[in-house]
Amino acid sequence: MDRAHRVAVLAFDGVVALDLGIPTQVFHSATDADGNRLYEVRVCTPGAAQIRSSGGYDIVPQHGLELLDWADTVIIPGLFREHVRLDPDHPALDAVRRAAAARTRIMSICTGAFALAATGLLDGRRAATHWAYADLFRGMFPQVDLDPDVLFIDDGEILTSAGVAAGLDLCLHVVRRDHGAEVANRAARRTVVAPWRDGGQSQFIERPMPEAGDATTAATRAWALNRLGEPLDLPQLARHANMSVRTFTRRFREETGMSPGRWLTGQRVEHARHLLESTDLTVDQVAERAGFGTAVSMRQHLRASVGTAPLAYRRTYRPTLTPTP
Repeated sequence: MDRAHRVAVLAFDGVVALDLGIPTQVFHSATDADGNRLYEVRVCTPGAAQIRSSGGYDIVPQHGLELLDWADTVIIPGLFREHVRLDPDHPALDAVRRAAAARTRIMSICTGAFALAATGLLDGRRAATHWAYADLFRGMFPQVDLDPDVLFIDDGEILTSAGVAAGLDLCLHVVRRDHGAEVANRAARRTVVAPWRDGGQSQFIERPMPEAGDATTAATRAWALNRLGEPLDLPQLARHANMSVRTFTRRFREETGMSPGRWLTGQRVEHARHLLESTDLTVDQVAERAGFGTAVSMRQHLRASVGTAPLAYRRTYRPTLTPTP
């Protein structure tokens, strides 16, 4: 096979320990059918200096900033709050800019977005970071279009993720983008995580707890997931939950962080993606089974969600598939 894709993890003092370990775990779990690793991951720090981690232990790297010249992808893990303010003229940020100019893929996990934003590479782009840091980030980088509701954002060669474990989602997405669903699913199984998670990080934002009682929308969500191909509307969902539409909508938003309609559309998009990746159904058939009704409707929602059309999406993740007429 061709050489493994080279990943450099650039860690700063105060690095979030879990963020630092995610790329190595996920990318080393990505193998081809013969068990060969598809990625080589190395860690570096500015000047190859020993740094402190959030876990209460020090990191002693084997590489300095020269590793960025070696890499095909550079990943910046998160930083604790007292470490997120970096000098834009920091030598490490200059190295990241040079890597981006050389068309190296650049990624950040969690509050690593602060370091990435300090390079100027996020100016005018959508970006994600931990929801708890959203206000601080907006204050420091008003030129960045921060979206605090998503788990990650893929903007081509610049990718950002939300808080901590969302780095798993981003890294698996990249494996999927590079090598397809089969390899990503295998890596997810080895890492013992879901290949993808539904919804965004808004579901994890701290909110007042719902009122006490036995009523919940969880059973209705499970019911709806088994009927995505059927026409479902808000009154139907509320009736199944034995609630008024108003109460159901309020509780649903409290429990998921989004409206029932937005949640249902998201589930249908994910189901459509799964069918496009794993079956040879035509686009019309996928649209029907996912509950969009028409290929036109599905195309609009898929493009809004992942930025591509159904056939282009299928070619990306199943390049050898010839759809059945």
